[in-house]
Amino acid sequence: MIGVTGATGQLGGLVIEELLKRVSPGEIVALVRDEAKARPLADKGVAVRLADYDKPETLAPAFEGLDKLLLISGSEVGRRGPQHEAVIKAAEEAGVGELVYTSLYQLGEWTGERATILSREHQATEDALAASSLNVTLLRNSWYFENYAQSLQMGAEHGSFIGANVDAPVAAAPRSDYAEAAAIVLTREGHTGKTYELAGDDGFTMPELAEIASEASGKTIAYNPLPQEAYAKALEQVGLPTPVAEMLAASDASIGEGVLAPGSKDLSTLLGRPTTPVETSVRQLFS
Repeated sequence: MIGVTGATGQLGGLVIEELLKRVSPGEIVALVRDEAKARPLADKGVAVRLADYDKPETLAPAFEGLDKLLLISGSEVGRRGPQHEAVIKAAEEAGVGELVYTSLYQLGEWTGERATILSREHQATEDALAASSLNVTLLRNSWYFENYAQSLQMGAEHGSFIGANVDAPVAAAPRSDYAEAAAIVLTREGHTGKTYELAGDDGFTMPELAEIASEASGKTIAYNPLPQEAYAKALEQVGLPTPVAEMLAASDASIGEGVLAPGSKDLSTLLGRPTTPVETSVRQLFS
């Protein structure tokens, strides 16, 4: 049995879709906070179990009988440390055979001034996994192309988009590529104990992304880099909570130091094909 946390989320839902291409629905367990949202999965024959990070008593029963568990990192920045630790403890208690965790690309590079709350939470989780009795596989995911989708759409509307990364390349790929890789790891043997640095084959800078988006949208889109503090303030002004705005700005500034630069081919190796080119993702966004 294969369990997937956050199964109704953006990445989790795609992982379930990929698993359904490879194994029978009865071998998949969707682990969710809201069982009602998972009704479409249940209709496909996928088992649905309540597993709430903030209710540790729900976790171990939900993990019973799992050979493999995909822990998709939580979405609540600042709370993920204790949430992930609760999952790890419950997985040990339930006797889960292997835990696969979606961590952060080139985590070892996010040090010193480049460290952010995002990287610190991932590091804390990796440390907890290393100290556990579990068999572990790490999927260190780079940025999702979708992280830039809203900025590009606003850029097409207003003529520009902003960020704190001046000109460092970003080895991003669409969520679907990462989901396919996760499903491959979950359904094939030989991955236990490995750490995969998953990223797009090629990188792109923000000015290059603006040029690609301009061509795809038929509109002139510019990229305007800002200092980290100014970018955080701009994100607050469009409605993001201060902690989230500060985290995104700090992460973008670290990306500007090259922490998401291309280099690893682990993703395309797992997929058995090149990663999806950014031009393809941009065209799909504006189609």
